[in-house]
Amino acid sequence: MLPRGLLPNGRRVPLAGRHTPRGRRPGISPPDRGTTFSGDEFRAISAGTSPALIVVDMTLAFVDGRWPTGCPETARPAVDANARLLDEMRRLGHPVYFTKLYADPGHVPFPGQKGRWKTVGRRPPGDDLPPGDVIVDELAPRPDELVICKSHKPSGFFGTELAALLVYDRVDTVVVTGLTTSGCVRATAADAFQYDFDVVIPFECVADRSQISHKVNLLDLHMKYADVAPLDHVIDWLNSL
Repeated sequence: MLPRGLLPNGRRVPLAGRHTPRGRRPGISPPDRGTTFSGDEFRAISAGTSPALIVVDMTLAFVDGRWPTGCPETARPAVDANARLLDEMRRLGHPVYFTKLYADPGHVPFPGQKGRWKTVGRRPPGDDLPPGDVIVDELAPRPDELVICKSHKPSGFFGTELAALLVYDRVDTVVVTGLTTSGCVRATAADAFQYDFDVVIPFECVADRSQISHKVNLLDLHMKYADVAPLDHVIDWLNSL
């Protein structure tokens, strides 16, 4: 019996069944090929029939460049993509959840609430800035949409009622979007997988400060825990349910 992943001639099976050109990592485009996840072939979305949207940390602190954590070059296009997806989810009547840090945008966390983040050397936000823990206007939650306050933890599930709310709504699939790909999006997607939800990530709807982290994490999520797909594919799938 051949070892798993080997062809009879001893060569390895290429990712997604296609040839990977010499010198190129599968699924990660060279810098001159754009800034999005670039798996050239996407498998069909394999998920349930009762989805919900989880919009992770689309707040001023991550979108607006005046904040030290802001990445407007990549986050602003993600805002536009999320607005399109949000309109579609609302039109179809699927549940929508948002995450942010605290109920009070001006809350000053105790050290134990903030945790042991590796942020030594990061410049503090200016004193003249308004609170950054505010979801951007373009994606503002409606009164009937819940905002999950997850403190300073990366995952929208850790220490929150999100899993119970999804069970109550009879959700079997979560569409995870937001900021940042390598941080809170990945943590939320991984926890959703651990709760046995199917996970779908439209790659235009997530962003990161580092394109290397963004692409590598999308590829890794796609290989293990989620279906990473173009937004158009996700919208077509939603309308097929």
